[in-house]
Parts: sequence; structure tokens; C-alpha cells
Amino acid sequence: MRTSRPLLVVAALAAGALGVPTAAAVPTAPAAVMPAVVIPSGTAVEAAPPSGTYYVQSVTTGLNASDAGGAVEQHRPQGDEDRQQWSLRAAGSAHVLESTDAAGTCLGRSGGQARTVGCDQADAAWEVLDAGGDRYLLRAPGTGDHLTVSPKPGGENYPAPLAVGGAGSLAQWYLTPVGPVAGPLPPADQRTLDQMTFLTAHNAYANGVDGGFAPPFINLAPNQTRGIEQQLADGVRGFQLDIHQTGDGAILCHNSCTLVSSPVALWVDLQRMVDFLRANPDQFVTVFLEDYVEPDVLRAELDRVDGLADVLYRPDLTGVREDGWPTMSRLVADDDRLLILSDHSRTADEAAGLTRESFGVMYQREWTVENYWSMGPGIGDSDWSCYSRWYDAGTNIPLTSPGSGFRPLFVMNHFRDVPVEVTARTDNERLLDRAQRFCQPAARKKPTFVAVDRYDVGDPAAAVRTLNTYTY
Repeated sequence: MRTSRPLLVVAALAAGALGVPTAAAVPTAPAAVMPAVVIPSGTAVEAAPPSGTYYVQSVTTGLNASDAGGAVEQHRPQGDEDRQQWSLRAAGSAHVLESTDAAGTCLGRSGGQARTVGCDQADAAWEVLDAGGDRYLLRAPGTGDHLTVSPKPGGENYPAPLAVGGAGSLAQWYLTPVGPVAGPLPPADQRTLDQMTFLTAHNAYANGVDGGFAPPFINLAPNQTRGIEQQLADGVRGFQLDIHQTGDGAILCHNSCTLVSSPVALWVDLQRMVDFLRANPDQFVTVFLEDYVEPDVLRAELDRVDGLADVLYRPDLTGVREDGWPTMSRLVADDDRLLILSDHSRTADEAAGLTRESFGVMYQREWTVENYWSMGPGIGDSDWSCYSRWYDAGTNIPLTSPGSGFRPLFVMNHFRDVPVEVTARTDNERLLDRAQRFCQPAARKKPTFVAVDRYDVGDPAAAVRTLNTYTY
């Protein structure tokens, strides 16, 4: 995985791994692009959720309203840090949102800007209006003014400072409980894919066992220390892989294949996974590719994998967009047990005249959400905030995206720029804390995949087992 490019995830998931029973995805949420909601200022009063502590989370960006020294700005979700939690309570015929970090200070407004003000001031009061789909509008009582994200300037992200404006789509908010409502997993034969969590090896091919993956000086810092077959045997069910195009096809390399000794072809590792599935008929494998090859090269590579067609899962052809993810028991019964996703651009493929989807490789951005991949350098301070990998000037797919007819799978990345064993051990020991305190509320869903370096240290499998004891 490169520090400057999106990561490639090949996630191979087995339904029964790590003591996790078979499962599949929950029913779908509303369409990803919600219509603008316009509620006249003189109509219905409030439909607020119960009093409690919430994140005020933009539907548009997935970022949280944060007290920034008197201003209110949208910041990357950061758990109980960064003054992002607000206590909602009734105040007369309206509500106030009091900062949990500064008693008596509430989310309010001043002029056309969102500001923190005294909770006893009129500018702290909001009417909380139900906009449908678990979304709300926060309206200044008796006016048409709403808490809103500012419009996006050309070629830039949405500005951080929040404003007061009209009731369009930028004024829609999730009020995400800090203490989430959780329940037990359904019976084993009813569990859906997005209700489960699977241990995923970041850059699983960069292991120093199966073959070369980078120039010699980078080979000194492998992301993993066990080969793909051992990873499967150990219960890893997610595999992140980078593929590059050479005269030999789609090759597993880090950044490029120049100077790499004895590199491994993609089809070799896919064959290992298919062979594993043959030997373990109750297992399920998903592949996310960080993909730098032409579609015809990838298709030829997949054609070399014996038995791939027998187990390849096609969510695009089996009603997932209409009905949500099937149960894991249904996937196993239908022998739909290998899902392959690519981070490549559909638009580029359409321009080239051959889509990956035509030969069974899904476009990842259409089926998953994913947080930014790096927590920081290999040593030193870390950034535990949890925000979308796909939020920049040209792309906006928030972690909270509800999908269109189904609930996207959530890939949670939990690793650094450089794999250092002592750091990976510490980070893996803290995986559960970050997943529950930072990433679950940021995505409003439980991670489906948790991707780590050195899965063999710090026992990240224990975090996966805990995450697989409840639904979010």
C-alpha cells in the first residue's frame, strides 16, 4: 500500500473463521442521494429523538459538528475527543445541544454562522424536525434558518465552518447516539454479511514468504510475516493486495514491480483462496483490489484460476441492490463464496470498452465505504479519527452513505504508513477501542472488515470476536 494512493483490499472472508458463525448483510437503507427537504417555517414543530448525548453528523459529508474555539466547524469524527459530543435536551418548546466539554455552552448561531453560545440564550434553541431516513433539520424557531454545511466552492472540499441557511440537502443531519443501540446477533442461519466483522490482513501479499513484493530495502519491513495459505489457516478472511501490470500479467507488488525479485502473480494467490474454499465449503471469500492493470489483463489473469467461476459471487446479478445482502447461509448454499471488488474507475473502463463487472469484478465504491487508510507514521503519534477515504475535492462518499437499495459494507483500515512490529502490536491491542469509540459512530455501522498490519501480534482476532457478538 502506498502512502499517496488508495489502498487495495483483497478481503478473503470465511464465514466460520475465528469462531464467527455464518452471516450476511442487513436490509438496505434509503437511497444514497436523498431529496432536498423543504419544511416551511410555520409548520410542524419538533420530532426530536430522546434526550441524550449525540454527534451532530452531516448527511452530506459524514463529518461532525465540533466546538472550535467558539466557531462550530465540521471535523473528522474523533470519538470523545475534539469537542464533538452534544447533549440534547428540551428547552421550552424547542431543544438545545449542550457541549459535553463546556457546561452551559451550546451549539447555536450568530448572524449567518454557527457558533457556540450560552445555553440560556435564544440563539441556542433549535426546532428538531424529522427529515425522514433518520435524518433531521435543526431550525431556528420561528424562522427559515437552519444549521447547514456551506456550499462547496469549485474544486474544493466543503468548508469547515458551519453556517445558517436554507433547508436543502446540506442542512440534513444525523443525530448519532454516542452510546449506540446494540442487539444480539440473529440466529446463525439468519445473519447477513454486513452484520459480521472479519479480520483482514493489510497488504497480505507483502509477507516475505510467498515471494518478492518490493525492492530489497522495502522487503525489510513486510506488512505480514506469514504466507497467504498460513493466513487462511490462522483465520484471516480479508486480504489487501496491490496489482501492477507487467509483461507477465497482473503482478502483486508494492508501488511497482521494478527491482522485485520473484514476484507473485495475482492468479497464484487467488488459486490459493479457491483451493481453500474447495476444502472448506462453509467459507466465504471477498477480494478488494488496489488495481493498476487494464481490464483485459485482469480478465486474462482470472481465467487462469481453476474453479474460480464455480464460486464467484455476483451481487450485481443476485438482487443485492434491490433486496440487500443475502444471509451467509444462502451464499454458502448457492456456492456464491468469492466476491472480488476493485478500486478501479468504472468510467475509465467504460471508455476503454470493457468493464470489470462484465467478468465478475465489482467496483468497490459501489458496494463499500472505507475510512482513510493511514493512522500516521510507523512510530510516534497516531490519528484515530475515522473519516472517508473517498472525501476530497473530486469525490464525496461519506462513511454514512446508506447505499442504494442495500447497506454498503464498511472497510475499517487500522494501520500506519510503515509497518513497525512494536507499533502494530500496540495498535492491534487498541483495535476494539477505536472500532467502537471512533469508527462505529463515524460510519453509523459496525465494520465488516478490520484491516491490520501484523495480524499475528496484539491479538486483533480478539477484537473481531467481540465485534461479532452484537449488531449495531
